Amino acid sequence: MPNHADRAPSPFARHWMIDPEIAYLNHGSFGACPRPVLEAQVKWRERLEREAIVFLVDDLEDLLSAARSNVATFVGTDPDDLTFVPNATTGVNTVLRSLRLEPGDELITTNHEYNACRNALEFVANRWGAKVIVAHVPFPIESPDAVVDAVLGRLSSRTRLGLFDHITSLTGMVMPVGRLVAELSARGIDTLIDGAHAPGMLPLEIGALGATYYTGNCHKWLCAPKGAAILYVRRDRQSEIRPLSISHGANSARTDVTRFQLEFGWTGTLDPSPWLCIPEAIRFMGSLLPGSWPELMERNRSLALEARELLCRELHVEPPCPPEMIGALASIPLASGAYDFTTTALGFDPIDEALRERYGIEVPVLACPDGPGSILRISAQIYNSMDQYERLARAMRELAKPA
Repeated sequence: MPNHADRAPSPFARHWMIDPEIAYLNHGSFGACPRPVLEAQVKWRERLEREAIVFLVDDLEDLLSAARSNVATFVGTDPDDLTFVPNATTGVNTVLRSLRLEPGDELITTNHEYNACRNALEFVANRWGAKVIVAHVPFPIESPDAVVDAVLGRLSSRTRLGLFDHITSLTGMVMPVGRLVAELSARGIDTLIDGAHAPGMLPLEIGALGATYYTGNCHKWLCAPKGAAILYVRRDRQSEIRPLSISHGANSARTDVTRFQLEFGWTGTLDPSPWLCIPEAIRFMGSLLPGSWPELMERNRSLALEARELLCRELHVEPPCPPEMIGALASIPLASGAYDFTTTALGFDPIDEALRERYGIEVPVLACPDGPGSILRISAQIYNSMDQYERLARAMRELAKPA
């Protein structure tokens, strides 16, 4: 692969193991864990393997409790309302598969919902004879009002729960979840917020949000190891939510810990090191800039907006959503500008491979959630630089066919 000088990442890239030959503009898919956090994970694993009985039987509960308190402070909630899960998809499944529904009940979501979680919604609805109602949110979109209007227009007396992305995976839009939660709560409807991308990208106050359930990944924008995520369950619903794996906590006689924490605290033998590394990820990422996490979040958002402006200008398309709906992910439509791109039926574009193999750029080109065509989705993390997005813009022009 040729070594392009304009693929240079930011000076912070030295903290990551990302291939220096790749302009990695796809942090949003699986995240990337920095070296110091990976080193912390090795230490946790070594401690586990030195004496597994002491670690898992005697020490783990207190270790997880300390880690949970740390992350609870970061996301703004009581640690007793929080538990660890491997990923946000597991969090969504855990809630949905704990629900008891009646035939004809309705579960509402939008056409932007992450496919894995939409599949879980369909599975649960089919099991109970319920219905999935899809509110159509346009893309491009003029304002967050269009999201709220689309959802409110599809509510009914049978609506039991709303499942909404906090930040959409396909387009990177920040959804107005606060307004959605308030509107549905006023109607007695529970809400499950899929915040897969939110921790570390946006300031969070989960407790104040008022959602019934909230789940989010820590391996994405918090940069913890893969397999680290959180699930929040409001106190009045905790007795109803059971882990996907029923284990020893189900019949424990203990009364010093809530049943919710007993059940989720042990679901079988696993490697808990990703969860135990979350505090180190929060500490390390917050140490990279003088302004800690607020400055890091704003730096990544500013970079995403600047890169989006560049790509929209170079590809002759209008920004598809207002700046207020952008965090550290942004998408650029590829069907309506001066160039023509062709997407596949599977939703992934052959341009993906061309960008990777010919230009050393890792970035997804995905099917548009609202009609034909495709979108280019960029991520902005502290290890990225504008040089990389400029390289992407030139590559896209070379790959494009005049419309």
